[in-house]
Amino acid sequence: MTTDEIKLPPSRRTAPVEPPAPPELPDDSSSQALSDALRSSFAIIRVLMIGLVLVFLGSGFFTVGPQEKAVVLRFGKPVGEGDKMLLGPGAHWAFPYPIDEVVKIPMGVMQSVRSSVGWYGTTPALEAAGNEPPPEASLNPMRDSYLLTGDANVIHVRGNLSYHIREARLEYVFRFSEASNLVQNAFNSAMVYAAARYQVDDILTRDFAGFRELVQSRMNDLIDRQQLGIVVDQIDLQKMPPRQLKDDFEAVTRAEASRGKVLNEARNYESQKINTARSGANALRAMAEADRTRLVQSVAAEAERFTHLLPQYRSNPGLFMQQYRSATIQRVWTNAQEKWILPPGQHRYQLDRMPLKLRTFSPLQQEEDKH
Repeated sequence: MTTDEIKLPPSRRTAPVEPPAPPELPDDSSSQALSDALRSSFAIIRVLMIGLVLVFLGSGFFTVGPQEKAVVLRFGKPVGEGDKMLLGPGAHWAFPYPIDEVVKIPMGVMQSVRSSVGWYGTTPALEAAGNEPPPEASLNPMRDSYLLTGDANVIHVRGNLSYHIREARLEYVFRFSEASNLVQNAFNSAMVYAAARYQVDDILTRDFAGFRELVQSRMNDLIDRQQLGIVVDQIDLQKMPPRQLKDDFEAVTRAEASRGKVLNEARNYESQKINTARSGANALRAMAEADRTRLVQSVAAEAERFTHLLPQYRSNPGLFMQQYRSATIQRVWTNAQEKWILPPGQHRYQLDRMPLKLRTFSPLQQEEDKH
């Protein structure tokens, strides 16, 4: 027989066992106070967390100045494309760091670099005080810098380059760690390039403006080639010969100035003489033109009068000749006191006992009569 088949008597059967009820805790005042304190602490922590989140989000507001542009970098990459990448002046918002990073670019602010690649050893303080050391017998390569010109001469040149960042070009900010140093190196290279293509006298006296233009042209080429993203505003250059040869160069400068003065005087004299000759030629040409016009008009008038009188002559030549002779005599002898008209073939002579005296003139009177 199995155990399932064993039947116990009713007296031996037991009732099911129930778990005991939990003991009742005493409801004292200390436990209630602890519970209230915990609830208050959690509420304060929630308020503080919400405030910190608002402060964190509010810290993302930033302002861009009137001469600035801003770029938002989200995890190191610019937000937006093209023109939308650059934020203009005004208030903007971005996620706080480290999610976003705001980079401001001074677009309208003029920046400058100074080049002394070709200048002798000195300092601004010594120049301002006028206490520069006297030049040595020759240049010291450890201290003095210089430029070589196209005619193998030495010259000192230094300059100041003013520039600003080109609009919508981010190379200056993001491609280079020290972009101003790269701009200065390009400026130095442009000065060396220009000096090698000019003669020393041209740089010092004759064509310094052309030398400056070549430096700026070379600088613009280097900016485009290296993609610096800047625009050159102004280049100021200062030049001088080596201090060891200052007196010699000043003598050459004086000679050049004297030569230029003599040439200018000669050109002025040449211009005056040419203008005088041209004026005289124009006056003679005008007189000749007037005489030609007057002669042509006179000949034309004579021809017209001859053409007008020709029919009269042809109709009666004798009468025409007699009338024409009378008119001519009347016109020619208008002021004559005595007039004799003789027939053809006869002559009239007037004899006087007192011979006429020849009048003599001195050379001075002859000159006066000519005038």
